[in-house]
Amino acid sequence: MPRYTPEEIRATFANSTEFNDIFDAFEDAIAQRIQDVELYRLLFWNHFLGPDELCLFGEKLAREFPGISYDIYMWLASVFEVTYSSYDNFELAIKYYRKAAEARPSAPDPYLDACDCYDPDLNIPPIDVLLEFLKGSLDHVNNRKVILGRLSHLYHLIGDEDQSKYYRDLAEQPDRPKLSNGLN
Repeated sequence: MPRYTPEEIRATFANSTEFNDIFDAFEDAIAQRIQDVELYRLLFWNHFLGPDELCLFGEKLAREFPGISYDIYMWLASVFEVTYSSYDNFELAIKYYRKAAEARPSAPDPYLDACDCYDPDLNIPPIDVLLEFLKGSLDHVNNRKVILGRLSHLYHLIGDEDQSKYYRDLAEQPDRPKLSNGLN
């Protein structure tokens, strides 16, 4: 028998300052098979939870409810991007954008949102990490043009105009069967 009503779970996620109370409500939500992403967003925005606790909750949710794992990972990434960026140099944000991309490889949003994290003055997250992530998406995303355009933009930001032009030209012909560097 559930210990918490959905309203009590919602209130606990939003307002509780006690980890044990939050954990109990979380476990009860899992036991009730509640798959409401909006409910868990309240949990992820609870300022009394640290990054380790958020990761614990997010990973458990994704395992329990694979159907909403993409949304969970995207939301976690955005929380880490906004809330903890100054502490971990966006490592957790990128980690969860990668997990979202694994959950739904054809969606361009994880790749594009990861690029939005980039601070060229600080090179955070490291540009090579972003470039590799974007290039790896080209075999999977439905809309390659936006990814190619973003690659061009990133190369422009770091001053590599040859690569910027290369990807800009590819973006103008995104359905070309084979890229000259071996990427599809």
